[in-house]
Amino acid sequence: MMRSADSLSRRRTFRALAAGALISALALSACGSDDGLEQRAANDGTNYVAGDGSVQEYAPENRGEPVSFESTLFDGTDVSPARWEGEVVVINFWYAACAPCRVEAPDLQAIHEEFEDEGVQFYGVNTRDTQATAEAFERNFGITYPSMEDRGGQVMMAMTNYVPPSAVPTTLVLDREGRVSARVLGVIEPGTLRALINSALEETPDDGGSAEQDAQDA
Repeated sequence: MMRSADSLSRRRTFRALAAGALISALALSACGSDDGLEQRAANDGTNYVAGDGSVQEYAPENRGEPVSFESTLFDGTDVSPARWEGEVVVINFWYAACAPCRVEAPDLQAIHEEFEDEGVQFYGVNTRDTQATAEAFERNFGITYPSMEDRGGQVMMAMTNYVPPSAVPTTLVLDREGRVSARVLGVIEPGTLRALINSALEETPDDGGSAEQDAQDA
């Protein structure tokens, strides 16, 4: 009789453990699937490039041509580099389910506010979300600068020399000539981004490749 009771108790315990495991598995599959995909891809080196906050700066003479693309903001406004001609620009690639994007969002907004009076423009490039999802993210984090809808990948492809495929977040700083002066792969460090912006602001039109053009114009 005792052995039968022990056996029943063990079966009940096994069923409880199995049920708990199933519930956990369902919960994991139901939330943050994009974040899980990022982690798996980062581990095996496919699809997702795990940014570590590394910074790449480009000397003026090594920046090549200005970036060139056409896109549309979530409010329906057409946008191209002509919109920020002569200004320093920060472009951040993001999407709502990206955990590192959530981490850096408050810092990006704060730095945007700090430099707004100096004419520095901020733009997001959203790589995955519908307008409703993107706007919900912006409301949640108080983001006031605009974002482009890029589920088709047009902006990403135009930036392919600087933004590895699916490397989100990535942040670019453009100089006054529309060229990439710096890139941050992964979560930005606020002090670093401020320094990169200030460096771009301090450059003169004679820096780097524009010197030859100025001489020709003279």
